[in-house]
Amino acid sequence: MLERLDKMEALLGELLRQRAVKDWYSTDEVAEILGKAKFTVREWCRHGRVHCQKKKNGRGKHRAWVISHEKLLRIQREGLLPLEKT
Repeated sequence: MLERLDKMEALLGELLRQRAVKDWYSTDEVAEILGKAKFTVREWCRHGRVHCQKKKNGRGKHRAWVISHEKLLRIQREGLLPLEKT
């Protein structure tokens, strides 16, 4: 019984580490959190539906979109920003 409890405690600790609050999230992380496709979240960034920034990701000259924790919470509460008119 104690062994099983230790296992459950270890799994719970791992879940907490995975869901730790970060300052910035990649589009892949946001997609996983929101249950959306990675491509969808990148398109939201590209079309201005989410306030995000481009950050260096260490993979050459291309920079990746990142979304702040604050903006992620706003998306969860209020949804996407309206589509920008061009």
